[in-house]
Amino acid sequence: MISVYKFGGASVKDAQGVQNVTGIVRKSTQPLVVVISAMGKMTNAFEELTRYYFNRDLDLCQQKQQEIIRYHQSIIKDLFGDEKGSAGFNRLAELLAQRLKQAPSRHFDFEYDQIVSFGEMFSTSIVADYWTAVGQTNKWVDVRTILKTDDLYRDANVNWELTAELMEDTFLFDEVSCYLTQGFLGGTLSNLTTTLGREGSDYTAAIIGYVLNAREVTIWKDVPGVLNADPRWYSEAVKINELSYNEAIELSFYGAQVIHPKTLKPLQNKNIALQVKSFIEPDGQGTVICERSGISEPVPVFILKKEQVFLTVSPHDFSFIMEDRLIEILTLFSRYRIKMNLMQNSALNFSACFDDGRDTNALMEDLKKNFLVRYNNGVDLLTIRQYTPGAIEQMTSGREVIDSQITRKVARFVMR
Repeated sequence: MISVYKFGGASVKDAQGVQNVTGIVRKSTQPLVVVISAMGKMTNAFEELTRYYFNRDLDLCQQKQQEIIRYHQSIIKDLFGDEKGSAGFNRLAELLAQRLKQAPSRHFDFEYDQIVSFGEMFSTSIVADYWTAVGQTNKWVDVRTILKTDDLYRDANVNWELTAELMEDTFLFDEVSCYLTQGFLGGTLSNLTTTLGREGSDYTAAIIGYVLNAREVTIWKDVPGVLNADPRWYSEAVKINELSYNEAIELSFYGAQVIHPKTLKPLQNKNIALQVKSFIEPDGQGTVICERSGISEPVPVFILKKEQVFLTVSPHDFSFIMEDRLIEILTLFSRYRIKMNLMQNSALNFSACFDDGRDTNALMEDLKKNFLVRYNNGVDLLTIRQYTPGAIEQMTSGREVIDSQITRKVARFVMR
């Protein structure tokens, strides 16, 4: 049976990380497809590069490009003893330089996908060259040639039928037992690069697992498994040993960072177990997401989303917020591709909480044409699943609660 491993940027942020990942892969006794993200925080760096390129800030663009190249060359030098030691990276770095010399189109999302995708291409090329150098047999695959999507740039939809056909023809395991490819990326029928949304590498692994009927998919993180809170802000976080597909989908919907929202459904459809394990302690138990009931640990699960915008709109004529008004509001959110993390309405008000992004101001200006708009910047959205009165008191004490939404299993608070 085939296994799929996915390694995030933190696992390959330096030469030591690449060597550690290599050790984990070598221990596998199963035929393996390895999916790797951009190194470290390079996706953020490439996003900055894209903005400078698109806005024609030529000096800043060049500086950021050089910073990105130097970062990768430092890792290459540590791995190979020579910053020019990865032929795959050298070829791609030249392609990036040529791309940045061209004038951008007027389509930001298109340009984003063409440039940010170099992060995954760089990382997997370096790792492939390193594996070859140390005798770890592998075959590098450009995922853009086998994971086909539509042209909704930055949030592309998978063409499942064609993708399955291409993947089955590519991952044959007749000559090698290990394939290496990129997460996050896809390609249109015209061979233009697309991306699957931020953190989409998990989704890539799930797609491959689904198509190949994998025994399991393992996501390697810098945490011991799925925790009931992010330990960076909640020191009492505990590991959850098992949870159901449905619970994991709920947690991802509310913003849990461990699992990408689209990842679980294809795995659930074929009852493929998803393991979340630590690349720091690879022999640890981790967390298994599988067909079961609920969560194995009866503890509250806390999800905190920071730097949110909490917006409330009201009709100028004091008319009710009914179906026609809701459709108008939701259409504007969809037009600007702003995803709401919380929404609710009353007779005269509609409220939503969402990430503060590049199109926030444009959305507000459009809403102001027909509505009174009020908003708060920089608020927190806290979600507590399996909440208790004590958990709510612990998390909201001393905070100004701007709004709340409580159901049978979930309590949510917008707070300063």
